Amino acid sequence: MTLVLTHSEIVGLLDPDQIRKAIEEAFAGLTLGDYQNPAPSAVPLPDRGLCLPMVAAGTDLTTVKLLSDVPANRDRDLPTQRSTIMVASAVTGECLAILDGRAITAVRTAAASAVATDQLAAESASVLGLVGAGNLAVQHASSIAAVRGLTRIVVWSRSADTLATFRARTENLGIPVESAPAPVDVFRLADVVCTLTPAKDPVARGRWFRPGQHINAVGAPPRPDHREIDADGMARSRLIVDSIPTVLAKSGAVLCAIDEGAITANDVGTELGDVITGRASGRQSDADISLFESVGIGLQDLVTARLVIDRAEELGVGAYFDLRA
Repeated sequence: MTLVLTHSEIVGLLDPDQIRKAIEEAFAGLTLGDYQNPAPSAVPLPDRGLCLPMVAAGTDLTTVKLLSDVPANRDRDLPTQRSTIMVASAVTGECLAILDGRAITAVRTAAASAVATDQLAAESASVLGLVGAGNLAVQHASSIAAVRGLTRIVVWSRSADTLATFRARTENLGIPVESAPAPVDVFRLADVVCTLTPAKDPVARGRWFRPGQHINAVGAPPRPDHREIDADGMARSRLIVDSIPTVLAKSGAVLCAIDEGAITANDVGTELGDVITGRASGRQSDADISLFESVGIGLQDLVTARLVIDRAEELGVGAYFDLRA
């Protein structure tokens, strides 16, 4: 039997703290060879759309998230990115679950940034900066507040309405929120900065980065010509990635910086799992600028989906279908 869970059902099943711990263990497991996570191939769709099947496998489960990046959806008043996750048994091949991907993607992405922040940011980091104030920003504020004692959040957004919504949705954190006039002001004030925009051209410049700062680059679509961080920013930073093959396949920030001669492929040599397991160093000095290039990998979906399915079965949430009938 196959469990089917909708977006609204999944929202009630997500435990961010539990997911963060699972994501950290998953990155370590990827480094240690416990999981397989090949780089996704991009399949062209009409109107400059892309389909990316994100595959991951462990000893008990395999998952495929079908991610569609559809820029033309802006004109349809629809989300530009949509995803569905299929979970199967790695032993029997049976389809165990079909899950809407929206909430899982947002929470697991923020969890990865929180793990990177915990591993790479200075222990004294207390000011969080967000470039972008949408749903991902809300998730990041909550997740990073769980790993650092935040005293202030500095946010830039093009939209006053989006910023007002962000304030309302993060009020429960009890952390003062300050509006920044421009992205450069976020970098000027914050110890940890998360870039969370669907940018094609850079919204962050390396000349803005300050010694000791940590940056999570998260928002750019998985396209080789889209980036939030310019080449100078990539060159100035201690670069840590979620998956080397995936970054070299679909990170515009990395690929553009290589094309422009600012870095080489050899500079993309350290995964977050290497830092977690102690195989590589993260922050080497108080003055280091660390940058986590988070393009997103299928393994994050796998471990999050496992937690969601377990919780759904415990609470009796969702519907079951016999797909062979």
